[in-house]
Amino acid sequence: MTQVNTALVPEINQSLEIQLPLTISGEELREKLASHVNELINHDFEKLVFNLYRIDVNEARMRALLAQKGGENAAALIADLIIERQLQKIKSRQQFRQRDNSINENEKW
Repeated sequence: MTQVNTALVPEINQSLEIQLPLTISGEELREKLASHVNELINHDFEKLVFNLYRIDVNEARMRALLAQKGGENAAALIADLIIERQLQKIKSRQQFRQRDNSINENEKW
C-alpha cells in the first residue's frame, strides 16, 4: 500500500469538488479518481474539461498520452495526470514557503 502525500487528497477534493476519504492508499486514490473522471467523461464532459483546465493539467501532454496509449483506460490515465499535477503544485508551494522563510524580515516587501 503506497503512502499518499497528506496534502494531496484535500487538494484533489477541493479542486474537483468531491469527497474522497483523507486516509486512502495511492492505489485506492487512483481507482476512485479514475472512477470520478470516467463518470465525468460519460455524463458531464464540459465539467471535466473545466476541472482539467483549472487544475492546469498539460493539455498537449494529455492528448499525446491518450493517443500513445489508445487501448488503455483513458480515465485512469487522466487520473494519473491529475495526481501528478497536484503533487507538482504541492511541491512548488513547499519550496516557495521554504525560500520565503529564509528571507530576512527586513528584506521582505
